[in-house]
Amino acid sequence: MTAGPVDLTVNFLSPVEPTDLVKQSLPFSYFVLSAAPNDGKSHSVQIYSDISAEWVSGDDSLTVNWTTTTGSVVTHQVQLEQQTLFGEVSDRIQQGSAFYSTPSVTGLTYQTGQDEVVRAQFINSGKLLNTKDTQFRAVSDDWPVFALSHDLGTISAATPPVVVSIGHIRDPAVQYIIANGALQNRSLYFWSQFSSVQDAISSFLGDYSNALSRAQTFDSKVQTDASAISADYASIVALSVRQAFGATEITVSKTTSGSFDTSDVMMFMKEISSDGNVNTVDVIFPAWPIFLYTNPTLGKYLLLPLFEYQATGQYPNKWSVHDMGASYPKALGHNDGNDEPMPVEESGNMLIMTLSYIQKTNDQSLITSYFNLLDQWTQFLISDSLIPANQISTDDFAGSLANQTNLAIKGIYGDDSSWGLSYNMFADKLLGTNVFPQSVYDMQTAWYSTVANSLGVPLDTRHTYTKSDWEIWTSAIVSSNTVRDLFITAVRNYAADGKSSQPLARIADAAVCHNGAECICSKCDCAYHRWSK
Repeated sequence: MTAGPVDLTVNFLSPVEPTDLVKQSLPFSYFVLSAAPNDGKSHSVQIYSDISAEWVSGDDSLTVNWTTTTGSVVTHQVQLEQQTLFGEVSDRIQQGSAFYSTPSVTGLTYQTGQDEVVRAQFINSGKLLNTKDTQFRAVSDDWPVFALSHDLGTISAATPPVVVSIGHIRDPAVQYIIANGALQNRSLYFWSQFSSVQDAISSFLGDYSNALSRAQTFDSKVQTDASAISADYASIVALSVRQAFGATEITVSKTTSGSFDTSDVMMFMKEISSDGNVNTVDVIFPAWPIFLYTNPTLGKYLLLPLFEYQATGQYPNKWSVHDMGASYPKALGHNDGNDEPMPVEESGNMLIMTLSYIQKTNDQSLITSYFNLLDQWTQFLISDSLIPANQISTDDFAGSLANQTNLAIKGIYGDDSSWGLSYNMFADKLLGTNVFPQSVYDMQTAWYSTVANSLGVPLDTRHTYTKSDWEIWTSAIVSSNTVRDLFITAVRNYAADGKSSQPLARIADAAVCHNGAECICSKCDCAYHRWSK
């Protein structure tokens, strides 16, 4: 950003640390600022930033309180006065605290109070008052903010980075059902190394330069590997990495003595922007390749909550459960068996992910520990999947349908006029099972380009919309680079066209939202509109 003769550079870094469970489980991001003159002259520079109490609730009418601690690190902490354990409002957790921190250095000042008052103080004097507002109130009552100001002095060149951390911590993080209906509270993995939030924040702030170096190394590898396909594909992968990891939390349980049990690691994923389910099998499934690529063990940790729960015998159906709970972070299972019914979809997904994990790692523990479950799901697929009954698939917003080809593919139709993205054939290539002859891939490849539109290829003949995840999977199995790039470029263009409020939405509709007309779904609550949001 430019302020007259001075340029201000703001860097945001949310580290992805797939091989370090402690660092990956730290719920913090870096907010880093530096200034430089753009006219070759010296200038006096002060910078300001704040967060508001909106960080801690989905209901701005609720009362919050806050503290500011000083020392080697200055930290603003804000939280709801009355918290709801494991509760959410509008996808916002109603538990825990937000933390806004920076090392205590010369020129640092802080202040808490009404947004207009605190910001005016800085505008008028270039510094804050080191005062604390103690009138705790509702989020929307005079909008309390928690501010930091750094006086950089007179600068003649680019300044060293001013490092700020921002994040949100709650403990316990997840409630998980174990045998006999008992409930277990699980904590984020980083607690196994740090005894306090302050210790975790200090470590995180002090690690910035190393974290940046690791991030650059990781990004370089991702860029190099993805660019072997195309520049457009590399762009999609770069955008997808944070989106995939940002929805996950790595947890541990406690032993009977109260210490953290690092031998009991489980990873949980929230289904965001739809219904908030926990560890939805068909949401883990499209993200599965990134875990195989970065650290397959993370994939295992995602599957373990599902395996462990079903191994207790509390889930009554013969097929795989759809998810671990209806509302994150309550992983309470479905002892009544009334989870969203995707019997072929989820059973096939679990088998495919398990086998691909074993092929990648040679770790056979999932088979040895859960053989009975895997066999049970396999026998179900043998009896049910060749001609699937009327049921929903992962594309449940599209409604149920009998004899879905993609479901039949999961287990190994008669309408010659129907077609769809056969994305599930990706598993045939991933696993090297060679169930389908090359002629099938060639036939599909030739067909797709005849039905493509500006957003690639529609999901199936029933609709005009498509899904970004399944387009990318389909691109991986076609036998023509031209057709492959048709899919990839369509997804890239959709993500970059500026017409969606989401960074990389799953669903796109060329007929409704991308023809320059107003989206008719904005006036209703139809399935398409809910999912496209």
